[in-house]
Amino acid sequence: MAGKDKKRGELTKLVIHSYPEKNFQEEDKTLRFTTPINPETFSKTSFIELNTTRAHGQPGADPKYKSTKPEELKIEFVLDGTNSLEGYVKKYKEMEVSEQIKAFTDCVYQYKSDQHRPRFLIVRWGSDLNFPCVLSHLDVSYSLFKSNGNPLRAKVSATFVKYETPEAIAAAKRPASPDLTHVRTSKQGDRLDLMTHKIYKDPAFFLQVARANNLSSVRNLPLGRDVYFPPINKNEP
Repeated sequence: MAGKDKKRGELTKLVIHSYPEKNFQEEDKTLRFTTPINPETFSKTSFIELNTTRAHGQPGADPKYKSTKPEELKIEFVLDGTNSLEGYVKKYKEMEVSEQIKAFTDCVYQYKSDQHRPRFLIVRWGSDLNFPCVLSHLDVSYSLFKSNGNPLRAKVSATFVKYETPEAIAAAKRPASPDLTHVRTSKQGDRLDLMTHKIYKDPAFFLQVARANNLSSVRNLPLGRDVYFPPINKNEP
């Protein structure tokens, strides 16, 4: 994950993109957060809920599937105020640790006043990690301090829950439907017309797909966006 950019030879940093709306269309770039030092590891956890109730008199249980819970992503990284760590992101290097923590929490935790909920996020690192999500847990622990008590180093542990659009959830609940709705998550270089062709074998329906997803642009497809491919009306332009 934390390899070097093949074109520039630069270390790729983990970046968290922050969005006010669940459609992930208009990123608030002023809140974008880059980890000053990349995590050494990250972990993904999947949850399958089973009913393990044992019938009376039975020696064991036959687990029955109940539901699949959203995937979780956990990352841990260090924020430093000693100016001693090599490769530290320049914009944070002169900040106090408390200011760096505020920059992070503004990105992931800041409430949008009219929605009364934390922001929608996409966590990206290299080509393998592209995770649309919301923050579910945040823990900050401090280890070094100035003589006045201000922190010089903090370890941030953050857990994110994968966010799926209502359309994606609805589609997953009816996989046997003859009018199956398809959902695909956009990746780097994806184009709506090519994605449409893969689903319907005809790129001509991409305008219908754009309308179904409230996409204002068919060229600039947001990365990490769940794109909803509904049953197509072949008589509609």
